[in-house]
Amino acid sequence: MENIVILDFGVQYSQLTGRRIRECNVYCEIVPFDTPAEEIRKKDPKGLIFAGGPGQIYSASDCDKALADLQVPMLGICYGALALARLFGGEGVSEKGAGYSRKQIAHSSGSPLFEGIKQDLSVCMGASQITRIPEGFRAAGEGVYEHTDRPVYALTFRPESEDTEQGQAVLRNFVTRVCGCRCEWTTASYVDMAVREIREQVGDGRVVCGLSGGVDSSVTATLIHKAIGDRLTCIFVDHGLMRLHEPEEVRKAFADKGIKVIYVDARDRFLSLLAGVTDPEKKRKIIGAEFIRLFEEEAAKIGDAGFLAQGTIYPDIVESGNKHAAVIKSHHNVGGLPERMDLELVEPLKYLFKDEVRNVGRSLGLPETLVDRHPFPGPGLGVRCVGELRVERLDVLRAADAIFIEEIRKAGLYGKIWQAFCMLLPVKSVGVRNESRSYEETIVLRAVRSTDAMTADWYPIPLELLEKISRRILSEVPVNRVLYDVSAKPPATIEWE
Repeated sequence: MENIVILDFGVQYSQLTGRRIRECNVYCEIVPFDTPAEEIRKKDPKGLIFAGGPGQIYSASDCDKALADLQVPMLGICYGALALARLFGGEGVSEKGAGYSRKQIAHSSGSPLFEGIKQDLSVCMGASQITRIPEGFRAAGEGVYEHTDRPVYALTFRPESEDTEQGQAVLRNFVTRVCGCRCEWTTASYVDMAVREIREQVGDGRVVCGLSGGVDSSVTATLIHKAIGDRLTCIFVDHGLMRLHEPEEVRKAFADKGIKVIYVDARDRFLSLLAGVTDPEKKRKIIGAEFIRLFEEEAAKIGDAGFLAQGTIYPDIVESGNKHAAVIKSHHNVGGLPERMDLELVEPLKYLFKDEVRNVGRSLGLPETLVDRHPFPGPGLGVRCVGELRVERLDVLRAADAIFIEEIRKAGLYGKIWQAFCMLLPVKSVGVRNESRSYEETIVLRAVRSTDAMTADWYPIPLELLEKISRRILSEVPVNRVLYDVSAKPPATIEWE
């Protein structure tokens, strides 16, 4: 399969470049910037992209110098442009902590990279500058550099940003006109590739899959079942942090699909470990570690399972951090994993974004009611019940959340909202209930618009509907305040913890 390899220079938004490449129907793989050139050569890429930006900046000298000898088209973007220039003997600077700015530029290259692109562009300019152009390169406009003999380009603006005019067209030119890709990659072809890779990894072995009933784990289970059939056993863990009636719904849905599911009631086990814990990172790591331990126990009962399948997707990995990127929050299936594991991980969706996962689900024939379900975090209500986790607090949150979802469904908004849910805050206020003074906690409503969960904006729910939701929650649930969160990501995250 034709592919583009993206070198990730330790920033949180390199994956956006990968997303844009896939929107051109070209498969891409994102690897750390210090990946040896020989490993990249084995991937037989049609092109190589150096992706980077502000934040944690690492020296381009850490790149394998042999990358310069790879005879494939190359494109450096933002800090990646600086890294590429240094790789070829140039110099540059990057102002740490500086943000992006809108700028009007003109290009004069006449190269295939800018074929069909208007000459004057409004772009999202980065903080990296090339101060000495490498030998064999020339400036072809402000922030535009190209090799005179090879298909190698450096752009100090961000073509992947929505703030850059015709930026997607620039990237499409790179993968089609420069790299010669045929743009044939689809989610259906990804299914075929994933099935082959699962079979190669697992061989004759057996797999246990952590099933939550959410989109990611459901698609993972269905994909692995397609690859190895009844050698897959799904384990559904009720950790006491599910939504209202969710355990019953999940068990029924997968029983109807002929996929073997073992139900484990671990509510007391998890809540006992989480008793008194209020720090969100500790919650996530406790839940992640206990999930793995429980899966290992269940796998041992099965007998010969050597693999654990998880519905990890790319934003989970990005936000959980790695040796080159900061932690935003640890996802239970990434940052929460213990150092020692007895099972080998199978994660067929780990390089996909949420909307791509949904499309894979459709290719697998999953029903829209499941495919379009709003994202639900692996730690469940554990990261929506802010503060200490107690059964009575979780029950309050479950009841309020059910009302919220029911009302936005009735209003026809569920499919227009990326994610909607409630949080319970350990903030009490005085109220009046049954003509007596009450002192209860606070519910926060959260609804956002997004495409990949890496950025999000709050959804403008009509005031009349918010009023209806608030009245229902206040009359049916023992809380004294209902608030609406109007924070965007960034700087906020979608989940509160």
